[in-house]
Amino acid sequence: MTDLIPTPPVRSTGSLSRRMIGIAALWIGILLVGGGVGLDRILVSAVTRSFDDGLNYVLTAMISSAEIGPEGEVLFNRPLADQRFLEPASGLYYQISGTGHEDWRSRSLWDRALRVSPPGTTDFSAHDSAEFPGEALRVMQQEVILPGSKTRWIFIVAQARGGLDAQIKALRTTLTQSFAALGIGLVILAALQVFYGIRPLRKIRQEIARMRDGEKARITEPLPREVSPLVDELNGLLDHVEQQAEEARTHAGNLAHALKTPLTVVMNAAGANSPDLAPTVLRETATMRRQIDHHLARARAVGRRGAAQARAQVWPSLEAVERAVSRLYPDTRIDRDGDQEAAVRVERQDLEEMLGNLVENAAKYGGGSVFVTVAQRGHMIDILVEDDGTGIPPAERERIFDRGARLDTGKPGTGLGLAIVRDVAEIYGGDVALDESEDLGGLMVRLCLPRA
Repeated sequence: MTDLIPTPPVRSTGSLSRRMIGIAALWIGILLVGGGVGLDRILVSAVTRSFDDGLNYVLTAMISSAEIGPEGEVLFNRPLADQRFLEPASGLYYQISGTGHEDWRSRSLWDRALRVSPPGTTDFSAHDSAEFPGEALRVMQQEVILPGSKTRWIFIVAQARGGLDAQIKALRTTLTQSFAALGIGLVILAALQVFYGIRPLRKIRQEIARMRDGEKARITEPLPREVSPLVDELNGLLDHVEQQAEEARTHAGNLAHALKTPLTVVMNAAGANSPDLAPTVLRETATMRRQIDHHLARARAVGRRGAAQARAQVWPSLEAVERAVSRLYPDTRIDRDGDQEAAVRVERQDLEEMLGNLVENAAKYGGGSVFVTVAQRGHMIDILVEDDGTGIPPAERERIFDRGARLDTGKPGTGLGLAIVRDVAEIYGGDVALDESEDLGGLMVRLCLPRA
């Protein structure tokens, strides 16, 4: 007993769910990182601008309350409201500098001094400074010429960045936590969506397993619109496979029935020592051969019919058939006309077998002239094979399709040509009809096949 060859498992390319969740997570991460960086810049800029507005308010108050004293020095006509200027190392400082004059510094600076940009290099600026060890500063300065003085005075206000940096850190922490929570939530949502979205595929797999176990014959569960075409195609494939299996069983039964009678005749003749045993064996063997040839032709056509890419050009097949028939009947003239680009939805081997039978019959039973026409008719291709023979009476045209039927027994043949042509054409969805040729006067065979 021959061991069954196990079907190799289909190679997996990875999990579809993980792939979809990974793509979603990557895209969510890119969007959140990009959005977070942009939002961070906007918010940090807004907080810094608010901090600078406070420094600018103090600087404007200093300039508006400044005046020139009797000795040309700068004085405030009213004290500054912020008490931090009076507390040493309070984090808020001011300094007024002018060429030829001693710097006037707030008490909070104590024994320190702020770095001054050279006069004329800037009109107004706000910048960060690390001039005090361990204390980062935000510095704002402006050059001013006060009334009654020709000196360019530089007013400087500085404040420690500790409060600003703390605000920025708290802001970034909140942003990071919020965007992380949002990203995790979106990834979980994408995972749930993927899990729920591919649920119909798992249901299809379960239904196929039930069909394999014999519990069901088809997938009948209601499924989403996007999956229904796949299920319809799968059910159609099962119908096609069952149809082929049924046809195979039918062919096997027909063949067994067709061979049973000739075998019985041979066995009876052999058992009875019949004097005409040899002619009987030859006759019944020829009958069995016709039946085998017929059923093999049908089986080949049924097996190839399922190929969705079945396609054959009519004109090249006609040329091949013409060359073969011309060698068998060199005195017969074969002419062709019609659509040279026509293609039919038939395997080329089956097409050439049908054309070969028709053209060979026309050459065998005709008077020496065969004419083949190819024409398109809607979704079908008509192939007309005409000869100048005696033709077939209308009353005999249907009987001639029977297996083994021959009107002219004086010429060699099995009587299966037209029967095979009709059976193969019907398998592909075509048809064969007989008529009288108006031009040549003999028989016209119309082979109709679906257009590719």
